[in-house]
Amino acid sequence: MTVLKHHIPTLLVVLIGLLGVGTVLYAWQLPPFGGHEIRTENAYVRGSVTTISPQIAGYVTEVPVNDFQTVKAGDVLVKLDDRTATQTLAQAQAALESAAGALKSNAQDINSAQAVLESRKAAAQAAKAALDTAQAAWNRQDKLKAKGFLSQSDADDSQLSLHQAEAALTEAQSNVDVAREDVAAAKVQTDTLKADLASAQAAVELAKIDLEHTVIRAPRDGQLGQIGVKTGQYVTAGASLMSHVAPQVWVIANVKERELADLAQGQQVRFTVDALHDRAFTGHVAVFSPATASEYSVLGNSTATGNFTKIAQRLPVKVEIDPGQDGADRLAPGMSVVLHAERQAS
Repeated sequence: MTVLKHHIPTLLVVLIGLLGVGTVLYAWQLPPFGGHEIRTENAYVRGSVTTISPQIAGYVTEVPVNDFQTVKAGDVLVKLDDRTATQTLAQAQAALESAAGALKSNAQDINSAQAVLESRKAAAQAAKAALDTAQAAWNRQDKLKAKGFLSQSDADDSQLSLHQAEAALTEAQSNVDVAREDVAAAKVQTDTLKADLASAQAAVELAKIDLEHTVIRAPRDGQLGQIGVKTGQYVTAGASLMSHVAPQVWVIANVKERELADLAQGQQVRFTVDALHDRAFTGHVAVFSPATASEYSVLGNSTATGNFTKIAQRLPVKVEIDPGQDGADRLAPGMSVVLHAERQAS
């Protein structure tokens, strides 16, 4: 009994140590307590967080929203000074009207050139008829002259008339060619003016887009983060003004590679949320990442040289949250969760 009493303190220390080690092994679900459950604390709530930025530079004239405000798709978040954009649009519209007027005037020029061409064609036909008449007269008088019934003076007059008719026909045909070139030139100008009109229309559309960009709207329903812009501030294109968080959230759990074989797509899981006093929610495995988290690193791991130390990898798994659960509206991107899943039979 005396010996037993002497070892009691030692036994108590050993028991307490074993109990502590057992508690740690159970908490971390390490052997021999791994059991039938997959558990990971490397899991977080994720969501669609969009950075709101302007597409043009300008001075802020109005910020009609507040920090953490709930907004609907299309709600105005920020207004920029639109005076320059308004005047640019007016200038582009004036240029468009001018281009349309030039194209309309060109159509009239084509009609006028076509009318001149038809007129000169008619003149050429008249000149051809006059030449035929002069040629016939010359042929008759030349026969009379040969028989001695016509004086040389009359024959010369007839030949002169023939030459004049030939010259008139040549001139008329040249005028037809010139008129035809005028029509072709007017039609070529049409293509240029149509291109100018299309360019002016594009300029108007671009000016409208720039004017629309002076009003920054919510891309979808959701809630805003902190507002990082003030009235009167000059902002540049791409500057961060605020964040927009969509209401849809999900869970990304980074599962050890040795446990992936025990998970299946569509499998029911549960998770607890640290921020809500470990409140439990349910969901299901939606999809597995196509690569481990390390593969997405900017600097990839190279194992081709040097000593090699095997490190257990984790694969991101997306878990969709079951709808209709009380308190699910309080889940916010970035919250830490602990995922629990039953091991599937191999």
